[in-house]
Amino acid sequence: MSRFRRKSFSALLTVAAAAGLVAGAAAAPVATAATEASVGKVVGYFTEWGVYDRNYHVKNIETSGSASKLTHINYAFGNVTNGGCAIGDAYADYQKTYDAAGSVDGVADTWDQPLAGSFNQLKKLKAKHPGLKVLWSFGGWTWSGGFGQAAQNPAAFANSCYNLVNDPRWAGVFDGIDIDWEYPNSCGLSCDTSGAAAYKNLMAALRAKFGSKLVTSAITADGTSGGKIDAADYGGAAQYVDWYNVMTYDYFGAWAAQGPTAPHSPLTSYSGIPSAGFYSDAAIQKLKSKGVPSSKLLLGIGFYGRGWTGVTQSAPGGTATGPAPGKYEQGIEDYKVLKTSCPSTGTVAGTAYAKCGSNWWSYDTPATIAGKISYAKTQGLGGAMFWELSGDTTNGELITAVAK
Repeated sequence: MSRFRRKSFSALLTVAAAAGLVAGAAAAPVATAATEASVGKVVGYFTEWGVYDRNYHVKNIETSGSASKLTHINYAFGNVTNGGCAIGDAYADYQKTYDAAGSVDGVADTWDQPLAGSFNQLKKLKAKHPGLKVLWSFGGWTWSGGFGQAAQNPAAFANSCYNLVNDPRWAGVFDGIDIDWEYPNSCGLSCDTSGAAAYKNLMAALRAKFGSKLVTSAITADGTSGGKIDAADYGGAAQYVDWYNVMTYDYFGAWAAQGPTAPHSPLTSYSGIPSAGFYSDAAIQKLKSKGVPSSKLLLGIGFYGRGWTGVTQSAPGGTATGPAPGKYEQGIEDYKVLKTSCPSTGTVAGTAYAKCGSNWWSYDTPATIAGKISYAKTQGLGGAMFWELSGDTTNGELITAVAK
């Protein structure tokens, strides 16, 4: 896994401030349509680098049963550089060939076919599930530094992105664009000083160019006063987007090496929360107060946990000595691993936690996700999105809870 392109990079303290930081072809469209009608949009991120160490491919979306539960897939990430959109990983995107066993439809790639890679596999997945939409997401934690330059000429940026997303080589793959700018007029991996209006202007240019195609954006879930939601005109930009993917996770983590231990994706506040306003409902209410329609807000859910080691206290709020070990990155682990290696022992603020030996983890389970989806419905939200598909079990436990 190329952790450097995660939505949030846990090695840096700035993440804390950055927080919100096999179905048959005939049956699939019906299932997808029913999903959207019942719980709204179900948007899952697919990482281009997952085809390497993680060995997670587009076919896994099908075999896990996830494809029939998704309404949209966000392909992450394209790069933002030189004022425009650019390819993130050409090999993974459209060059890597698949044998019959690894292909969505069981047909092997040939050396001379015009399109290969994940793009071609996504095209095959859409053929099996005609109701499924795919967006290309640009930016992310590592590649958001290019948005400042892009914002200097929004029209040129929009033209660049439109031409890339609609390149004839992968015609029919993408239904729109998702912008993951971390964070406009604020700091993520780097700091942006483009001004409060830059984000709105960028999204306006994208809407003007993309027309009726989908234009969405992953945005901060920082519900604090004067925080990242206040730094940019998300309210004004809402008219140009189909919906916002609110990153209601990564509020707390082992970048604060000594703790206190805290759930990284709390739905509500709780006694002892380390930072007031760092919870999902605070972000949702703040965005609503800015004039963003509830139907344009998707609640973010993490398919992974964050954890500390050197912890002696089972309940949240304990001290620690550093990040818990993780397979790809310290302090972070997939749900599919944690569900058996460190099963949940309690819940706080609508999410789960567990202490195993000296390690303490927080993560969402099917049960806590059910609670979050209930909240989303009560609030009239447009649905839910999650980061990311490879963190789920091979039979799609978490996405089943999202779409149930």
